[in-house]
Amino acid sequence: MTINKNQDKHRDLDLFITDLNGNLRGKRMPASGLKKARKEGLKLPRSVVGFDFWGADVLENGLVFETGDSDGVCMPVTEDPIPVPWSEAPRDQMLAMMFNPDGSPFEADPRQVLKRMVDRFAEKGLTPVMATELEFYLMDAESESTQRPIPPALADGKGRRLSNTEGYAVEEMDGFEAFFADVRAACQAQGIGADTIIAEMGPGQFEVNLNHVADPLNAGDQAILFKRLVRGVSRRHGYSATFMAKPYAEESGNGFHVHFSLLDQDGNNVFDNGTDEGSELLRHAVAGLMQLMPESMLVFAPHLNSYRRFMPGAYAPTHASWGYENRTVALRVPESPNVARRIEHRVSGADANPYLVLASVLAGALYGMDNKLEPNAPVEGDAYAEENPEYPLPCEWQDATNRFDQSEILREYLGEEFVRVYAEAKRQERRRLNERISDVEYEAYLGLL
Repeated sequence: MTINKNQDKHRDLDLFITDLNGNLRGKRMPASGLKKARKEGLKLPRSVVGFDFWGADVLENGLVFETGDSDGVCMPVTEDPIPVPWSEAPRDQMLAMMFNPDGSPFEADPRQVLKRMVDRFAEKGLTPVMATELEFYLMDAESESTQRPIPPALADGKGRRLSNTEGYAVEEMDGFEAFFADVRAACQAQGIGADTIIAEMGPGQFEVNLNHVADPLNAGDQAILFKRLVRGVSRRHGYSATFMAKPYAEESGNGFHVHFSLLDQDGNNVFDNGTDEGSELLRHAVAGLMQLMPESMLVFAPHLNSYRRFMPGAYAPTHASWGYENRTVALRVPESPNVARRIEHRVSGADANPYLVLASVLAGALYGMDNKLEPNAPVEGDAYAEENPEYPLPCEWQDATNRFDQSEILREYLGEEFVRVYAEAKRQERRRLNERISDVEYEAYLGLL
């Protein structure tokens, strides 16, 4: 979509980057400012990228006082703006990526972190093909004001609310036909390749699969735009939507699965060797992903709530494992035609930043390929039943933060500045949450001690 003289002169344009938490940071401007934005970009303090979850500066990350809180330059990543169909007033949006004032990449910017990995694969003549699957809960609109999840009412005029688990039930989507029709229409308008829509295991929980694309940056962009789209369309229909990892204690969490293969310069899938087992490069990639998974856990599970997903039997892995056509493992090689041989990464929560998840998946795979690592035997049967696994995953936020910050491998592959800034943001978030007294503490102790 191109802005021109015939368009509504009052049309607005949102130009934004994502911070490390995946929250959108930018400015709203008149559409007339697009030409200047294309040429000069949008200036924002570099410290914005390193904000904590609530948008506060993280003084320990080295981006605030030490730099005079200097600006970076956010340049649009597409030529034309993208419509915002759910907006009441005419509005468009554009994703951007941050650079330093001298034009060099600002390496803490999440999209730059992903670009760094894409460039490293390109140096080897390889193109990653990636697809994402995002789960979310549709909720009653009052959930945002009550700050508690309330299952949505079916749009059948009878006021019935979803209350049971109906995994893969087609009928469960019938009560939300208008909502999903608008989701598909908005995806089409924004160039987002939405494939199947699935009713998942929780009441009001759905999964949308996005198509494979031979450009991880585009895959990340689509995931970011899709999350915004779902929240925007849900509000227009009187609902709320959340990608929170575990909104209901007793129900399934929201996952974020990534499918990944590699093409050589002739367009051949290098994970395919004509067999069901896949190539030597596939095994190297699996081994690297497994070895780096514990150190990367802070990316895959970035928040306090994230760690509530990881428990035996919940389809969220508790240790790094792999197998063929096995949904209890962390890394699944799906059954498929040989030409489509790929790895499915099943660890991340839907609350994670898509750019960082994709970058970390690529980093693990490349590390394994660079070092020709070999994985242990693939798991057959229940991976949760494995005793003394080789790569247990951190089950607490603090442990994950320390493992991430101490990883020399991640510093080498994802960048020193990114690792430092991200770890400090997580430490500040943890401190702030530790200062809060929880409801359960009052309920348990106030009248008894």
